[in-house]
Amino acid sequence: MKPYLQLFDFSKKINYKTEILAGLTVAMTMIPESLSFAILAGFPPLTGLYAAFIMGLVTALLGGRPGLVSGGAGATVIVLIALMKTQGLEYVFAAVALAGAIQILVGLFKLGKFVRLVPQPVMFGFVNGLAVIIFMSQLEHFKTLVNGRVEWLSGIPLYIMLALVLLTVAIVIILPKITKAVPSSLVAIIVVFLVVLCFGIDTKLVRNIASVDGGFPPFHIPRVPLNFEMFKIIFPYSLIMAGVGLTEGLLTLNLVDEITETKGNRNRESIAQGIANMLNGFFTGMGGCPMIAQTLVNLSAGARARLSGIIAALTILLIILIGAPVIDRVPMAALVGVMMMVAIGTFEWMSFRVINKMPKQDIIIGILVAVITVWLHNLALAVLIGVIISALVFAWQSSKRIKASQYIDADGVKHYEIFGPLFFGSVANFNELFDVAKDPATVTVDFKNSRVFDMSGIDALNKLTERYRAANKKLLLKHLSDDCRHLLKNADEIIQVNIIEDPTYRVATER
Repeated sequence: MKPYLQLFDFSKKINYKTEILAGLTVAMTMIPESLSFAILAGFPPLTGLYAAFIMGLVTALLGGRPGLVSGGAGATVIVLIALMKTQGLEYVFAAVALAGAIQILVGLFKLGKFVRLVPQPVMFGFVNGLAVIIFMSQLEHFKTLVNGRVEWLSGIPLYIMLALVLLTVAIVIILPKITKAVPSSLVAIIVVFLVVLCFGIDTKLVRNIASVDGGFPPFHIPRVPLNFEMFKIIFPYSLIMAGVGLTEGLLTLNLVDEITETKGNRNRESIAQGIANMLNGFFTGMGGCPMIAQTLVNLSAGARARLSGIIAALTILLIILIGAPVIDRVPMAALVGVMMMVAIGTFEWMSFRVINKMPKQDIIIGILVAVITVWLHNLALAVLIGVIISALVFAWQSSKRIKASQYIDADGVKHYEIFGPLFFGSVANFNELFDVAKDPATVTVDFKNSRVFDMSGIDALNKLTERYRAANKKLLLKHLSDDCRHLLKNADEIIQVNIIEDPTYRVATER
């Protein structure tokens, strides 16, 4: 029997030291990000850490693939800011729980497969835009509060911050060339921590963002009225949050599949996300989704099993319970340096190498998705726009592919052999293939090398038969599917049925 948890699949070799060290590194990078987004949204800081713990643990145990790391991600939190301002924190918890229920339904009905509709140019734009967001978000740590105003660091504090960030980057780059026994990111964080501690350097620490001291996530039923009015308020936010989480999560899963050359389970990941978000709603977490930056930190540290994600989640819980005094003193410069290297590693640099070989429309789509991702910080909207534009471009290109070869046989019957798809986009070109006025009394249209895809194609065939009937000419249609025969008017008079050769595909209808 196939084991449900790879952690306990002893038939597969797992490097436990690598998994544990990778988990510790992931925890170190997840804490400041979860805190930052919680504070940005106006939530209590601990809601971010609780989300990181709950999302990380549940998805590591139940998720669709090993190596994927989930936590309190900014992509989903940003959706809830408006709800927090207008209705308050209790409505946020209710919306997070409902979003989880929606995600579970998506997984149960196996709708995760639709992420396959995301084209490669959209993936390039999504990943590159996300890399820019990760990098730019680190620049916020080069700012400070002066007389109630946020200003850029200057003078000695700026030089110290830059020096520590550069030290972190140098360690992350150089150490793997010497040894890969331990994750370079974790070593960099520890070295910079010790440098700041031993030399008493005055620089921004994790505690300058918020304290991470607290207890175990408390069970809490959201205090909201259980009526339809409440549901109407939270449902739009829940739906968008669920969509954003699934989009970012399943695209991240695809990315991990490519990196590890393995196959993840999208529907299982959707269900795991949903369970985690429902628990967040009832255990005072702000909710979340898979985090591409932390996932890449995990993979770059050598983790390939579920253990690293479990270790990361439990580390965050231990930090909340007992480790706050130590983590509070970790320099932000170390975490900034690690995240900047993650951003550089996330960026699809190969997209520049293949840009001259890509169609112009794909280049435009990739750039557009990246710009929307960076500008609006709305990953779901960026991907949706990219997919829609890609689909329209595909429809336009396909509409130009329909053509026909013509010949008149010995009996004077004219034959049209159709090539290419007949659908809403190609109907106009299809109609131009026929010369009703000059055609002989009997005409045959053969769809052996074509296919009718939708009701627009059926409507075009109905109108074509009417044109020939109005001219007192006989039109015969060959090699149409059973669906086409049922949907065409006067089908018995105009369709030659061939039981052996006729196709069996289905036509998209409104029924």
